[in-house]
Amino acid sequence: MNYNKEFWDKYTTENEARYNEEFAKFVRDLAISLRCNSVLEIGCGTGIDLRLFSESFEVNGVDLHDEALKIAKEKQPAGKFKNSSITELPFADSSIDFVFTHQLLNYLDDETLEKGIAEMYRVARKYIMNCERFSMIEENIDKDHKFRNMKKRWMDYKVKIVSDVDMHEEIEPDKSRFTLLKKL
Repeated sequence: MNYNKEFWDKYTTENEARYNEEFAKFVRDLAISLRCNSVLEIGCGTGIDLRLFSESFEVNGVDLHDEALKIAKEKQPAGKFKNSSITELPFADSSIDFVFTHQLLNYLDDETLEKGIAEMYRVARKYIMNCERFSMIEENIDKDHKFRNMKKRWMDYKVKIVSDVDMHEEIEPDKSRFTLLKKL
């Protein structure tokens, strides 16, 4: 996996300005409505999507960027934030109720994405959610990023597609695709 520290340093610095309370509420309310007790965001950055979860939830986040994780820990001391890759998640099999990504998978090469999907499936107990920029046929956004069709990527796993729709722009202005899966 290619990790560009300079890019992610800049991303971390700008991440707090990207806080979208509507999206954070959406994630929290969805996890609660699905009767989940634990959540994991892969590529959590500074943890902005996890901040509205109460302390009654087991909140987990993984990221490769130590500075982002430091901010996440400061902003949500009860959360468990770890330096880890999507390809090697430090959790037991079927240990997290609700596993999700938000604008992460577009940055991964195909090999890393495939290993990451397998890891997400492994650690998920109930649900997996991806909110990613979308195209029916995967295509390059630029030399380092791809639009993804996550529904297609999950077809080889034992999951039920609960939802695969475009996010409403008031919740996610980046025109992401919301894919929700129930692990079978």
